[in-house]
Amino acid sequence: MFDSFIEFLRHSKKTVLLILVVASITTILTTTISILLSRTDNLTLPSAGTIYTVGVEAYGGDINLTDGTQYIPWGTIRPDALTNRSFYLRSISNADIKLNISATNWNPPDISGNLTLSWNYTGTPISPEEVIYVTLTLSASGSDSFIIYLVTNDIREFSFDIHINASKV
Repeated sequence: MFDSFIEFLRHSKKTVLLILVVASITTILTTTISILLSRTDNLTLPSAGTIYTVGVEAYGGDINLTDGTQYIPWGTIRPDALTNRSFYLRSISNADIKLNISATNWNPPDISGNLTLSWNYTGTPISPEEVIYVTLTLSASGSDSFIIYLVTNDIREFSFDIHINASKV
């Protein structure tokens, strides 16, 4: 009987030790993951985008003007999130036009592959003097490689130029 009690104690010690090891590893992993996720959720990028137009005039809405230069204050951009900014475009052409948009002069240059600029303009022809309201959407990647790039290079802000060009229909 005494031998079986000692065997029980040895078995219990192994079980308790195993429970302590598993609990410790679980706590360490959970803490590490929580820290990484909190850094991801709080990772933000202030920015501004300068607007250049040809054949149209941009005004109102979310457009700001400083020293004669129009820009969109994107505010704080979060990984895996969409940010919208809207404004008016008026045709200053004497013929029907279609619009094209592009983003250039990314600073830092390597950030452009992880940010995407799009808009809700569908390509419908715009008549002379016609005014439309457009919404630009800036989306930031939430990929691990992008977040590692931002952290490793201490990227705290970015900027780029937005070009809106009119072409005759």
